Parts: sequence; structure tokens; C-alpha cells
Amino acid sequence: MNDNDQLLGTLARGMLAGAVGTIAMTLSERLEMAVTGREASRVPGEVAAHLLPGRDPRAASDIQRLNSPMHWAHGISMGAVRGLLDAGGMRGPAATAAHFALLWTGDAMLYRGLDVADVPWRWSTDELAADVLHKGVYAVVTGAVYDALAGSVMTGS
Repeated sequence: MNDNDQLLGTLARGMLAGAVGTIAMTLSERLEMAVTGREASRVPGEVAAHLLPGRDPRAASDIQRLNSPMHWAHGISMGAVRGLLDAGGMRGPAATAAHFALLWTGDAMLYRGLDVADVPWRWSTDELAADVLHKGVYAVVTGAVYDALAGSVMTGS
């Protein structure tokens, strides 16, 4: 197997792990919203409406239509970042921590840059806790799935 094939396999494993991580994050969000009464976040839809040509980030219909697809696309594509960490020689808890840090800070900077959200230190405690919790669930599950998939490739099982 050549280097390009190895990289593509690494990215594919990451995206698969990211899909499973997104399922876990979605379930944790739904459970937390049922307990707290918090409304679903519109942030994915707002980000998508900012980034996609012809969409209006102020239009509720665009935000609603884009919210779920962007949530899934972001989670799956960020799984590829987990694969890139492996390609750089990082696995296990260190890679999970790095993945979480890249995901969380990247998202916070993107939200701020698009004027979708304020800087995190101005978020309410509840907003910050929910965001860290759910992205933490995503990173841990994505990391565990990725490492399991990568381990089965390494052992040939």
C-alpha cells in the first residue's frame, strides 16, 4: 500500500469514527435538552448560511433547513482531523485531547469570526458547559472508535 492509499484509509477511518461520534453527540444533546429544557442550537445552520453562497444567515428558513445537514457534515469531516492526528503519529488519549482542543477552539473562533456567537468567556455558564460536554462526548467517542478501527487495521483483523 502506498502513502496516498494509507492517507486515504486514515481519513476514511476518521470520517467513519466522526459519524459515530456525531451520533453520540446528538444523543447526548437530546438527553441534555430533555433534562434542561434547552432549545436546540441553531449555530450549525447559522454557520452554513454564512458559508454557502445564496443563503441568508438572518433567514430562519435557511438556518432551519441547513442546521441538521451542517451538524452531520461538520461532525463527519472533523473525524478526518482525528485521522490526520494519527497520520502525524498521535493516538490514544493524547490524540483525543488534541482533537477536542482543535475542534472546540476552531469552532469558537469560527463562530466569533462569522459573528454567530460572542467570545466563549462571555457565554453563559450553561452555554459553555453544554458546548464543552457535547464536544467532549464527540471527541471521546470519535477517538475510541478511531483507535479501535486503526488497531484492527494494524493487527490485520
